[in-house]
Amino acid sequence: MTDERIVELYWNRDESAVAETQSKYGRYLTKIAYNILTDMEDSLETVNDTYMYAWKSMPPHRPSVLSTFLAKITRRAAIDILRKKNRDKRVPSEYTFSLSELDELVSNGRTTEEQIEVEELANAINSYLKTISEEARHLFIGRYYFLDSLKDVAKYCGMSEAKAKSMLYRTRCGLKAYLEQEGYYI
Repeated sequence: MTDERIVELYWNRDESAVAETQSKYGRYLTKIAYNILTDMEDSLETVNDTYMYAWKSMPPHRPSVLSTFLAKITRRAAIDILRKKNRDKRVPSEYTFSLSELDELVSNGRTTEEQIEVEELANAINSYLKTISEEARHLFIGRYYFLDSLKDVAKYCGMSEAKAKSMLYRTRCGLKAYLEQEGYYI
């Protein structure tokens, strides 16, 4: 079923919208949640929360790219659960690993999570990403937004892990220089 049709089901308050969403995006959303939470039960609960939020938000929202809309909801919900469960401790996950790689760029006395949420920083990062190659951009977004492992990102970008690691390093260095140019002190 097409995304447009699924969104239409939500707008018509047809309960099959959730089943169609689960059929088409369930594994994708579960992977995003699991990369952050590293717990299947919590991941499945997060995905169910995603379906509920999608149900409540359509209408009035009509997402143009359903997969991105759902991924964003899932990512936020999973991060919220992780923060609640681990206020005083760090649990290793792709979320913590990938963000720790960015720590040196944006820490400034705050946690990476707090810094990334700052809208101006996000806009600066997005501006930088528009200046790099599509391959480097896909790699960066896969690793630091979708929180996929280095192995997975390298695989779907069609390159070796060594090349992916090197390209990510160069992209982070370029991002650092760009942010310094934009007035961020690193």
